[in-house]
Amino acid sequence: MSVALDTSVAGAIPDLVVAVPEYRTLSVIVPVFNERATVVEIIRRARSVAIPLALEIIIVDDASTDGTGELLSALQDSTVRVIHHTENRGKGAAVRTGLAAVSGELVLIQDADLEYDPSDWPMLLEPVLTGKAEVVYGSRFRGECRNMTRLHWIGNQFLSFVTRILYATSVTDMNTCYKLIDRRVLDGISLQSERFAFDPEITAKILRRGHRIYEVPVSYDARTVSEGKKITWRDGRSVITALVRYRLASPDN
Repeated sequence: MSVALDTSVAGAIPDLVVAVPEYRTLSVIVPVFNERATVVEIIRRARSVAIPLALEIIIVDDASTDGTGELLSALQDSTVRVIHHTENRGKGAAVRTGLAAVSGELVLIQDADLEYDPSDWPMLLEPVLTGKAEVVYGSRFRGECRNMTRLHWIGNQFLSFVTRILYATSVTDMNTCYKLIDRRVLDGISLQSERFAFDPEITAKILRRGHRIYEVPVSYDARTVSEGKKITWRDGRSVITALVRYRLASPDN
């Protein structure tokens, strides 16, 4: 199914319209590492979301060791494709592998845990399908944010503050999983990060090229380290380093 909307500009020349790009397919990249307990449920939820686009799900197993890889084989069908890394390389590398495989005009990142709910996809899509934005981030701090520890709350707020200062943006949640991007925005952008520095890298390079990041509120239900949460304060340090490095670098690097 394709979506192509023309919105007349009130008060303008009669035949002047704003053309919204034609979108046919949403490609969802799901990076996975040791998520045996949640990946089946997240894919079930993803398949059940009603969206006005064809759906393509690319699952990238980053060399899981808990049996996730074997479990994923049963999920493959005409909608879901599974790609396996032979060694663990990190979330950024998994997303980059997914980006090389997608066919849709729109790309969305979805974590394999249950912290983010695919029922929020329609809210993410609305600004793009109505021509308001080409890049949409789902902000946990504009929506319902549950169970996030004080340390993680402070860390995420600080990283977003640094992003706002360095890049003159109003982004409230730079580290959000939910990043919806028109593939044309990614044309010519070279992504290199292997692990959690992927978020500041892609954000920095999008902003350095003059694209606005539109935010919508999303729900978030944080899990604990014992439940499988992987990001730590050490990753926060690498994120800050990346934000500074990409601010000083050429927009193409």
